[in-house]
Amino acid sequence: MAYLHLIISSSAIWATHVISWLGYPGLALAMALESMIVPLPSELVMPFAGFLVAQGTFNFYLVILFSTLGSIIGSFISYYLGRYGGNKLVIRWGKYLLLDDEDLKNTERWFSRRGELTILIGRFIPVVRHLISIPAGIGKMNLKKFTIYTIVGAGIWNTILIWVGLILGENWESLRKYSERFSAIIAVLLVIAVAFFIIRHIRLKRKKKKLP
Repeated sequence: MAYLHLIISSSAIWATHVISWLGYPGLALAMALESMIVPLPSELVMPFAGFLVAQGTFNFYLVILFSTLGSIIGSFISYYLGRYGGNKLVIRWGKYLLLDDEDLKNTERWFSRRGELTILIGRFIPVVRHLISIPAGIGKMNLKKFTIYTIVGAGIWNTILIWVGLILGENWESLRKYSERFSAIIAVLLVIAVAFFIIRHIRLKRKKKKLP
């Protein structure tokens, strides 16, 4: 946990330097990485941008525009990695992770029926936010719907964090300890969910073998 804390803190420091140096493009870059699997929480990026808005360095609406643009770029990269690489990985190596063709079909059905809500809600959940675009790509979610709900979810979330930065001002970094604790809780819950998935899969496969 201490190692993860160090990585996140270092990433946050790097992001603030990049934003200070490159301005809006730096913000877009940081949020693009945040929307991928890079451990760079938006809770540590956007409040800093909000602080710069409060200082008069950044424009509120341009911050929303560039941060959301970065979020959608990062999400697209993850989506296409999942769509064109995820299936091949599951087919070739899935057996070692208890995944098979049936799981791919279930993923496609899930994102066909509940993809919009999954993407929208996922944008507000730490850790999940970094990963959700990959299964959306694996599940071949409709790209138009994926784009719309990613923009809506990311836009709302980024705007909330900008306001937090505006309110906190120079104390924007105080949000870090709370966001890190919450992210740790979510990470633990995800580990439990994965463990449950593995146990359930093992039981189902055993039942199938017993059937005549």
